[in-house]
Amino acid sequence: MDVKDDATARTGPPALDEDTPRPVARRLRVITIIATFGGLLFGYDTGVINGALPYMKEDLGLTPLTEGLVTSSLLLGAALGAVVGGRLSDARGRRRNILLLALLFFFGALGATLAPSTEVMIVARFVLGLAVGGASVTVPVYLAEVAPAERRGALVTRNELMIVSGQLLAFTSNAAIARLGGESGGVWRWMLVIATVPAVVLWFGMLVVPESPRWLAAQGRFNDAFEVLKQIRSQQRAEAELSEVSALAVKDEQEKTGGWKDLKSTPWIRRLMWVGFGIAVVQQITGVNTIMYYGTQILTDAGFASDSAVTANIANGVISVLATFAGIWLLGRVNRRPMLMTGQIGTTGALLLIGVVSLLMPAGDARAYTVLAMTVTFLAFQQGAISPVTWLMLAELFPLRMRAFGMGVAAVVLWLTNFAIGLVFPSLVSGVGVSATFFVFVAFGVLAIAFVKRYVPETRGRSLEALEEELRDRLS
Repeated sequence: MDVKDDATARTGPPALDEDTPRPVARRLRVITIIATFGGLLFGYDTGVINGALPYMKEDLGLTPLTEGLVTSSLLLGAALGAVVGGRLSDARGRRRNILLLALLFFFGALGATLAPSTEVMIVARFVLGLAVGGASVTVPVYLAEVAPAERRGALVTRNELMIVSGQLLAFTSNAAIARLGGESGGVWRWMLVIATVPAVVLWFGMLVVPESPRWLAAQGRFNDAFEVLKQIRSQQRAEAELSEVSALAVKDEQEKTGGWKDLKSTPWIRRLMWVGFGIAVVQQITGVNTIMYYGTQILTDAGFASDSAVTANIANGVISVLATFAGIWLLGRVNRRPMLMTGQIGTTGALLLIGVVSLLMPAGDARAYTVLAMTVTFLAFQQGAISPVTWLMLAELFPLRMRAFGMGVAAVVLWLTNFAIGLVFPSLVSGVGVSATFFVFVAFGVLAIAFVKRYVPETRGRSLEALEEELRDRLS
């Protein structure tokens, strides 16, 4: 299978006109802001442990083993939450599933805050992982299904912006709380409890936003779908889009597309699922989470003092946010596939330079600042190109009746890859050194570039329905 770029393919409803009523445009913005609080929670709950863990060790009596369990239990929960969340989202609706996730975020954060023992903390972090995994699937799918085709990239990647903003919020709030109360017992509990606030905002906000019109159409509720479309489209656009969505929903119903049984029995969907798995793995084997989880350690090994390394790690969070802004801007102007290729080439080059510098340069300020420059460059390509394109394409690729399920299964692969890399990275560094470890990631990067070039399709400029028909024809 060799899928080429086809940037000129433009089908589906007419573009969103400049004369779209202001209340319609405003409604779409409000829906986007509310839904992406799921991304903010995703980012905060994955980032907060970085600063809270050192303060937990004494209070909870953590050993190296239990420290690893506290950290990784969220990732294992996320893997399960992704596939279960995808199934629930297809069965019960995107909006209802996000409401459930808001509750999981709230009670998971509260449980972690009040945890009297390591065992309770691990369970609470696992519950948070269920919410993170579910949000990583459901929020992008919901945004993709409410967004106009020509603005889908910009709206869906707002969720990626909120993820990195949540991580930055975790880094900065951890630093502020530690400075204010670092000597007092239980300071880590204040770091964790902050996550309950956006969870409450997400739950109340989702009460007043509509269900995905495409999910409603998939259930045969065409009148309800039309009422939702009229809230977020002009009248003419809503009528045209409903016609296209309804026709495809009827076709999917006739073919009974969706779920494990049909995944096994429908060759083109099976091939598409392998592409989704590949995109998920490609995003993780850059080693991005080695920077996010062990960034301070990498910078300390490069030559920074401990306090300077902590400050530099916050700078990495700032770069991630700025790069994501740039990525959102680019997605509206360039194709997804070349953008993903460029990101892979950039991250692979940065990792190669980190490995070379760590191998050849003597310890000191020059090596420390060179490694910092390369980690910043790495994050610029990762957060500005690879990560936003990954979540966007996974939300676009799969057919209507199994969109959340398909993305959920792909997200399981992503989270398990994340877990495996985070687990083996310290052992690799200990066993073969920093340079050799990054050369391993360079080799993975070369394989990722080859995969994207050979197998990943272009998805920009099509409605979700037109894209589904195109992929069905190409992969059948």
